[in-house]
Amino acid sequence: MSAQEQTPEALGVEAGFSIPDPASLPSLKGQVSDEEWRLRCDLAATYRLTALHGWDDMIFTHISVRCPDEGGAPRFLINPYGVFFDEMTASCLLKIDVDGNVVGETPYFSNPAGFTIHSAIHMARDDAHAVLHLHTPYGVAVSAQKGGLKRYSQFAMVCHDDVAYHDYEGIATDLDERERLIKDIGNHGFLILRNHGTLTVGANCPTAFLRAYFLEQACRTQILAQSDTKPPMEEPPAMGAKVLQQGAPAFVPGLGDNLAWPGLIRRLNRENPGFDV
Repeated sequence: MSAQEQTPEALGVEAGFSIPDPASLPSLKGQVSDEEWRLRCDLAATYRLTALHGWDDMIFTHISVRCPDEGGAPRFLINPYGVFFDEMTASCLLKIDVDGNVVGETPYFSNPAGFTIHSAIHMARDDAHAVLHLHTPYGVAVSAQKGGLKRYSQFAMVCHDDVAYHDYEGIATDLDERERLIKDIGNHGFLILRNHGTLTVGANCPTAFLRAYFLEQACRTQILAQSDTKPPMEEPPAMGAKVLQQGAPAFVPGLGDNLAWPGLIRRLNRENPGFDV
């Protein structure tokens, strides 16, 4: 069954259907490859960290990571629709192919909009193994501004010259939108979906999350700076290019992810353990 068809009605569930508690599922550890299990743990941690930072939108956004190469078209892991980010586990994540078919047995179904956006990028970008999409109030607010992201802060200058834009087409359930989304993002690491939200990609979950952090901070700072009666001061393009070059090493696998990610996982284990089951 494709992702577009995976609705409660299509699955034959009755009125009053409830989403199973992910903590009640048997663990997939030992049932999947060691590499897939590591990716599942990283992705579940990314969901919980997103909630811990207050960036989640109940069940309505999505983060994915590409599965290890199994031959043929890529498959990716993504959240089951109806599971909150702060309760995500490695074992409840769905494995989906590029046609939207769920691989393996699961009591869950997927978000069709999540399939459209994430399948597009995983099919087109070999470097974008992790994709993180958010609907934060600050990110949406900047996405609604005609001028987009401004160089008002150091946060913004880390992102500014690597940000692409995609025009709003409604809820992303039209598979034809994938071609336009891919054209718009190009080889950029950051995407602002106008009147919708933000998206970041990376070689792995830590890099995509770090990019999301900088973009969210940039958007929040922009909205706060615009609360003054006087226009904020924007740095010139040359400064944005300089800061992007200076900040680029933070996104190099083995540096930025290894610097920030272990501390994030320690914090998660203190404040919301249980993602790695």
